[in-house]
Amino acid sequence: MLRSSRNPFLLYFLHRGLDTNTYGVPNLLLLVRHLNSLATPINGEKPSKDDYFAAIHHISNIVRRDIYMERTLNKVRISINSELVYRVLRACSNSGTESLRFFNWARTHHPSYHPTIVECEELVRTLARSKKYESMWKILQQMHANHNLTISPDTLCFIVEEYGRHGLVDQAIEIFNKAPKIFQCQQTVHLYNSLLFSLCEVKLFHGAYALIRRMIRKGMVPDKRTYAILVNGWCSAGKMREAQQFLEEMSRKGFNPPVRGRDLLVEGLLNAGYIESAKDMVRKMIKEGFCPDVSTFNSLLEAIAKFGEVEFCIDLYHEVCRLGLVPDINTYKVLIPAVSKVGRIDEAFRLLHNSIEDGHRPFPSLYAPIVKGMCRNGQFDDALCFFSEMKVKGHPPNRPVYTMLITMCGRGGRFVEAANYLMEMTELGLTPISRCFDLVTDGLKNCGKHDLAKKIEHLEVSLRGV
Repeated sequence: MLRSSRNPFLLYFLHRGLDTNTYGVPNLLLLVRHLNSLATPINGEKPSKDDYFAAIHHISNIVRRDIYMERTLNKVRISINSELVYRVLRACSNSGTESLRFFNWARTHHPSYHPTIVECEELVRTLARSKKYESMWKILQQMHANHNLTISPDTLCFIVEEYGRHGLVDQAIEIFNKAPKIFQCQQTVHLYNSLLFSLCEVKLFHGAYALIRRMIRKGMVPDKRTYAILVNGWCSAGKMREAQQFLEEMSRKGFNPPVRGRDLLVEGLLNAGYIESAKDMVRKMIKEGFCPDVSTFNSLLEAIAKFGEVEFCIDLYHEVCRLGLVPDINTYKVLIPAVSKVGRIDEAFRLLHNSIEDGHRPFPSLYAPIVKGMCRNGQFDDALCFFSEMKVKGHPPNRPVYTMLITMCGRGGRFVEAANYLMEMTELGLTPISRCFDLVTDGLKNCGKHDLAKKIEHLEVSLRGV
């Protein structure tokens, strides 16, 4: 907890200066209309959620873009409360200086507004993210002195990690050491993990390992993140042997990680970009009769699929299933689009049926890649039949799926089918994008279907009113 302005916060102050962004001012009349509905409900009715969030959006635009922010906000009749301030600060989380100006404006121009810890911590996180450390500590001091607010352990951990991300590990260590005295925050496993993350960010692995030893001496048990942070750091620096030795040593001491150590090594290699090494380790695990954790397996599939090695992904999937791994829905969300993209439609159908047998309900992002893959292969009749089958079985498509299907039909010269799907879309209350109307009408005219093209044009006019 913060005690007084005499506390040694000035030791942390860094990076002075202000940044300003100059943009155009939003439509003030539109803003006033939304904000008036917030301040004074019309006919005793509360404003709708759409109006409320539209107002938040407009205020956020003023905060981020208006160089004369305070003057513009003063012209608008706005009722300030903690929730509104919090939502605006959250929407401006990448604009440190502007968020601070808005917060100070809310405090000084609205005496009835009393900040709570929620918006104060949101502002502190924004300032830390923007490297406005001096302003961040001043806000914390003011909040404690004027409102008796106490910073939470989660926010303190966030500050320590932000210092590490920006290479300021000395400040991170100092906060960690003074946490019990100044902030009345105990040095928990979460705070140890945050400092460990900061040390690994600047490649101080000896210090990180010493911190874990200190942690164990204090009687604390490392959790999964403790292991993952250090293993990821070592792997990113190419220190595979050190990472493996660390896991083996911790296992000998009785501090076993929540998942198998080799899963952590695979994840560390993937995070560091060593795809081939990760593949070799998984091959070795499978050869020895072990299979990775499902989350690690999904990460591996996703990383390898990005490099186009779909055959390896398919073989790996079948191998781990034989070893007893039960895929989850994320496994199929990675595999089905990957195999469909390379034209392995039979394999995509096999995976879809496996997912259904595992109890997962097919949803658009699972079956849409199969439809698209069949269209790419010229199997339009099969694709449209499968699409109809999904609808009959109670798996309705959404707007992106219809857009994709209309586009693929247009590319394949099947403009009548595209027109039918466009009309079907509107009947379901889904508004097609302009590009779909243009594609269908132009295609119908080029193939001599002028009456149908005119009908589609009238449909667009009726929908858009133009």
